[in-house]
Amino acid sequence: MTGDLNTVHAPLHIVVMGVAGCGKSTVGAALAESIGAEFLDGDSLHPQANIDKMASGTPLNDRDRAPWLAEIGSRFAASDTGLVIACSALKRSYRDIIRSGDVSVMFVHLHGTKELLAERMNARPDHFMPASLLDSQLSTLEALQADESGVVADIANAVETIVDDVNASFTGSRRTHGHAR
Repeated sequence: MTGDLNTVHAPLHIVVMGVAGCGKSTVGAALAESIGAEFLDGDSLHPQANIDKMASGTPLNDRDRAPWLAEIGSRFAASDTGLVIACSALKRSYRDIIRSGDVSVMFVHLHGTKELLAERMNARPDHFMPASLLDSQLSTLEALQADESGVVADIANAVETIVDDVNASFTGSRRTHGHAR
């Protein structure tokens, strides 16, 4: 499916969310391509101070994250075309900040076992987010709530399967305006 979801309705604005190592950038880029949308890795919007803090093994706090999340929300607000942004969006309050820029934003929560996530994080040693912060991210993570527009996808599946499942879910949710899970 290419472009259909962006041309029939208002353009899709999607956050691909989850803890480090879940594949947000990979799935986000593939999802964006499948719907004819632009892709942006939210990590590129972090201020250098946040990157330095995470690289030193120190988790970000809500004060650190707020301007970054607001920037992500503003990117959706400024976009009149399809846009997919990879962003951890671990807490409901973080997703609310993003949605304050555009209430139509939908979320794809990439979910997997701690073991698979750690394996993936350890396979990318040059990334600024060390595997030592996985526990912190998992303890911060709040699942999508019933009133949040989004889907949960299992990262054990192939990227193509995840993208197909997400597209099918969002097509259904756009028809019914309901919560797709």
